[in-house]
Amino acid sequence: MTSDLSTLTRGDRDDVVVRARGVSKRYGIVAALRDLDMDVYRGECICILGPNGAGKTTMVELMEGFRAPDSGTIEVLGVNPAKARSGWRERIGVVSQHHESIPGRTVWETVEYWATLYRASRDPAEVLTTVGLEHKARAKGHSLSGGLRRRLEFALAIIGRPELLFLDEPTAGLDPISRRAFWQLIGQLKDAGTTIVLCTHYLDEAAWLGDRLIVMVAGRMMAAASPDKLGAEHRVDSLVRWSEDGKVHEQRTDDPASLVVKLAQQANRAVEGLEVIPPTLEDAYFRLVGSHQGAESPSDGINLGQEQGGGSNT
Repeated sequence: MTSDLSTLTRGDRDDVVVRARGVSKRYGIVAALRDLDMDVYRGECICILGPNGAGKTTMVELMEGFRAPDSGTIEVLGVNPAKARSGWRERIGVVSQHHESIPGRTVWETVEYWATLYRASRDPAEVLTTVGLEHKARAKGHSLSGGLRRRLEFALAIIGRPELLFLDEPTAGLDPISRRAFWQLIGQLKDAGTTIVLCTHYLDEAAWLGDRLIVMVAGRMMAAASPDKLGAEHRVDSLVRWSEDGKVHEQRTDDPASLVVKLAQQANRAVEGLEVIPPTLEDAYFRLVGSHQGAESPSDGINLGQEQGGGSNT
């Protein structure tokens, strides 16, 4: 199944922050990305979804300049990221999938030092308050719990006032309260005009934060749409549920109104226990991933929002 990329490749707009065209990347015999086109627009939060091995992290690492494509072109903030200089790097922030090495300094010393690396940094005290670490300012960075370390990594990513923020599994392994706190932080940054590219395995996280969702499978773009339109655009059927003769019946259909009328006519009375359940983001995701021949099981590497943690390889 292929997607209509018109929602992604509006090249006539002047607010494109990331433009990728025909991007491919291989690791030996494995094709991590296959002729991928993608645009990211200023001020939006774009969430990249997909099972393990879909190519999400590879795509983000290309945008960050840590890898170069085998073919195709990428421009980020008007620059080829693989050849970018320090001035360009000051304009982006990165929270990677893996925990960064935290030096033996205190939290305050670490953030204060990081601020000196940028010409227009945020105030360290303000940043610590923003990420909820002001009470840990004197603690050694390496002594922090996993959730607090993630907050510190986030502080270091935003201290330089980045125009573009890359977040690769930023809430993996966090408890529910910490996850929600991170959502609030990300929302505040987006509201302030920061463009955000977020890779996640959590569908509820993507639905909460994403202006657009991109579904990737085996290095290819399968779909791109807003969370509320993904199901409709990809013809996921509604579920009609009703009771008859003491039994519950269910049927999926793309025309629930006609089915309801038919059931009423057959019963010659009101249909008992009638429910029409519209397609959900989960339904759309499962259909998109499952429709790709040879793709992993839709449940492999995706979390539906039970707020459990765990890292992944993407």
